[in-house]
Parts: sequence; C-alpha cells; structure tokens
Amino acid sequence: MELRLFVFHHAGGSHLPYRGWPALLPSSWDVRLVDAPGRGLGADLEPIPDAERLVDHFLKHLDPELDGDYAFFGHSMGGLIAYELTRRILDAGRVPPRWLGLSARSTPRPEGEGTQRHLLSDGELRRELVAMGGTPGAVLENRDIWELFAPVIRNDLRLVETWRPRPESTPMPVPLSVFGGRDDAVAPPERLAGWADRADRFLGLRLFEGGHFYFQPDPAAVLRQLVEDVHRALSPAEGPRRTAPVTG
Repeated sequence: MELRLFVFHHAGGSHLPYRGWPALLPSSWDVRLVDAPGRGLGADLEPIPDAERLVDHFLKHLDPELDGDYAFFGHSMGGLIAYELTRRILDAGRVPPRWLGLSARSTPRPEGEGTQRHLLSDGELRRELVAMGGTPGAVLENRDIWELFAPVIRNDLRLVETWRPRPESTPMPVPLSVFGGRDDAVAPPERLAGWADRADRFLGLRLFEGGHFYFQPDPAAVLRQLVEDVHRALSPAEGPRRTAPVTG
C-alpha cells in the first residue's frame, strides 16, 4: 500500500522529535515531516502566530502533494493544524485525506482553550513546559538557548490559545482516529472523547500510558496502531460510526 503521510509537530517543536518515525512505518509510505515557519527546515521564515494564516501557508506549500492517497497526523498544535487543513480542503471541494490522526488535541470549544500560557513569565512558562514534557532540557536550562527558542514557543502557544474553531454543520466524511496519553493533563482523555461525534467514521480513541508526550521515548506501539488504523481507513467502510471503545 502506497501512502503519503504528513506529520505535523507540536507547539514550540519541529520535525526533529519525529525523525525516527519513517523507519518504523511501512517502507512503501512516503512520510513527510512538516515544519512550521521559524524552526527546522523552515528556520529562515518568520513564525506565524495565527492558526488561519498557518493553514494558508501549508495549503500553499503542500498543494502539489495533496492528491492521491494521502493522510494527516498531528500532535497537539499539529493536531489543530491537521484538523483545520482537512476542514479547509473539504470546504474547497477538493479530495480530502484518506485518514486523519489527531494526537493530544482536545475537542474544539467555541470559547477556545481557556489557557494563557503564552503570557506567563519565563520562569512560569519553563515550569509549565517541564510539567508537559517534550521540550529538551537544554532549551529550558541554558539561558542563551532559551532566549533563542522562547519566542517560537510563545508564538505557537499564542496560536493555539487564540484559535477559535469555525462552526460545523456536519461531521467530517474522513476516517478519524484520536490518540492520547492516559495521564495527559493538557488534553485529558475526557476532552478527547468528543471527537467521536466529529466524524462519520470514527475509528477509535487510542490511549497509551504517559502524559502529553506519551509516545516518547518509544513510539513503536503508537505507530503500529497508526498503521492498523490507516489500513482500516483504506478498507471499505462498514457504515458510519460515531462511537468506539477506548483501546490502549
């Protein structure tokens, strides 16, 4: 099975934490680790502080590759972007992804996230990031490195915390899987469960031991589930499904 899989990273991150994933996924897959502007392969670009504009950026730059059998997976902020990209592609009447995977991304709420981490002092923000995990210790402990990365982290947190979802009239016709950590305080399981009502074909809520970055340090089990769900998404649908049992 040939598939192009786009992986969208978390707030303050880049493709680097996911660079080992292609080797753990089927060799026939074309795995694209996407960087938002301001880091990684997009380090020469200005960070984009607005979700709508970031989606515009990806629609423009990924446009030639959004055809055939392709899929999206996004973690945390990346889940927001993957979801919005899918919605925008559907609204434009284009061929949508064959599968959408959202990780540690709470169900959208009209009032937004309800947090303002991007306005915290440096000390408070570092403590929040330590609790969340995922940010390398060198970034948090070295003042020079922190001053380099802090603007990007704040930019991404502002993007997430000021995003307001558009009203939805119908569930998505794209097979959807949701992944998360059982002990995630940022996107707890109860805030992931609502995704079951957002897609005609909900494949399940996949919970794993751990917190917000539950897939570290070994993503193998998560990626096995990802591959299984993609295979299910590409198989003939057994009919609309709005609920599914929690698995782990």
